[in-house]
Amino acid sequence: MTYRVCFVCTGNICRSPMAEVVFRARVAEAGLDGLVEVDSAGTGGWHEGDGADPRTVAVLEENGYAADHTARQFQPSWFSRLDLVVALDSGHLGALRRLAPTAEDARKVRLLRSYDSAAGDDLDVPDPYYGGADGFGDCLEMVEAASAGLLAAVRADVEGRVA
Repeated sequence: MTYRVCFVCTGNICRSPMAEVVFRARVAEAGLDGLVEVDSAGTGGWHEGDGADPRTVAVLEENGYAADHTARQFQPSWFSRLDLVVALDSGHLGALRRLAPTAEDARKVRLLRSYDSAAGDDLDVPDPYYGGADGFGDCLEMVEAASAGLLAAVRADVEGRVA
């Protein structure tokens, strides 16, 4: 049975596609790519159908990641097929939990940086959209730092299903 993870930010052109690309690479490196499906979406539909922000693509490519992405809006009906919904900031966390059709679905929503033990109390990944290229680099660093802990959690869930 496939384990499904969806990363969610505001418009699905900066943070969530970056997290999707990075985590998909970690899943493949771990040999779980046949067991874990990774995608992303936005809380809003403003950029639906657009590619990732060129600055997102640039920072990903500069760091060895391939980025092919089309933005879409998260739909509440997706909760039934998802195992984990990963919010990029506390605003997304609240919006997603309000969209959740059931309490069980709301429990599927987690903050990405909650998987980074060094993150401290500020678990938001700041939105780099209105800033310069440095913000996209900082975003990538936060995403990469949290990906190891997230991979460990997903691996445990996947192995728990197989056992």
